[in-house]
Amino acid sequence: MSDFQKNKVLVLNFFEELDMAHENGINQVLGKYTNEDYLFRGMHPFYELYGSDAVADVFWKPLRRAITPIQRRQDIFIAGVNDVDSDTEWVCSMGHLMGLFDNDWLGIKANRKMVFLRYAEFNRIAKGRIAETALFCDIISVIKQAGLSPLPLQTGAEFITPGPLTHDGLLFDKKDPKETQKTMELVNQMCKDLTTSDMESSIDELKKTWKEDMIWFGPSGIGATYTTGRYQEQHQGPFKEGLDNLKFHGHVCRIAEDKFAGWFGWPNLTMKPSGDFMGLPKTEKTVEMRVVDIYRRDGEKLAENWIFIDLLYFLMQQGADVLGRTEKILRH
Repeated sequence: MSDFQKNKVLVLNFFEELDMAHENGINQVLGKYTNEDYLFRGMHPFYELYGSDAVADVFWKPLRRAITPIQRRQDIFIAGVNDVDSDTEWVCSMGHLMGLFDNDWLGIKANRKMVFLRYAEFNRIAKGRIAETALFCDIISVIKQAGLSPLPLQTGAEFITPGPLTHDGLLFDKKDPKETQKTMELVNQMCKDLTTSDMESSIDELKKTWKEDMIWFGPSGIGATYTTGRYQEQHQGPFKEGLDNLKFHGHVCRIAEDKFAGWFGWPNLTMKPSGDFMGLPKTEKTVEMRVVDIYRRDGEKLAENWIFIDLLYFLMQQGADVLGRTEKILRH
């Protein structure tokens, strides 16, 4: 069994025990599977947490009280060596945490109905344990599923995001390293093309690395788009028009396995909002954007892209406290 396979088994066992644990057992599970200097990176309002007890108490216990019983529905599961440092080993999982929204969470009023919390999770493995986690989840989608509309109209479509068209994203077994290399080279070329063109690509440039019928599954608040033309119209155009001084800061982790790849940054980008992106006014502040991208390659080009953006943090930097405002309104 390769180290990657051992890493996968470790994370799968962790998921199983964590998902089955009662509230009073969550600290024990996290302590069993993580290192003493465990680092957790989460979206607003969680940010960086240190140590398994802090992660259990601040993130997992409140979530598990709110959504019960919780069910992990994975769509993509991959592992590999970090292309950023050619050394660290990571495991990536993407899907939904589903359950009944029975108790309030983060000021969002429970509606006692099914809820799907979309997530992407990266775990760095060191010395047989989880040393670091980055967990991005779409909290804005939960607000909307609870019947609220916290943001202006979005440019893309809103729905429960599906997994890969090919239904083959759960890579529990070892895969051909040649296919992995092809995927890594393709996403790196796509990233290079995008970052050297000031985050804007013509249709012809997009078609070099993307299939024409690409799907871009954006986060709630921005939405999803289909085909290169609609991607330009419904996301890339508004993104470029509403944001100035875009600077790319690289990734913390970038891995691939077989036809899938994923990365995240902390932050990936900085920018200065110039007006109207997500309905917000112009500001002179430079703000950060933390992003996860998960990709599926089809042949020689990319076919699907799942995106997670910490929009609550992005908006908070501009003075828009979405969670705070939601809680305040619902309190009256």
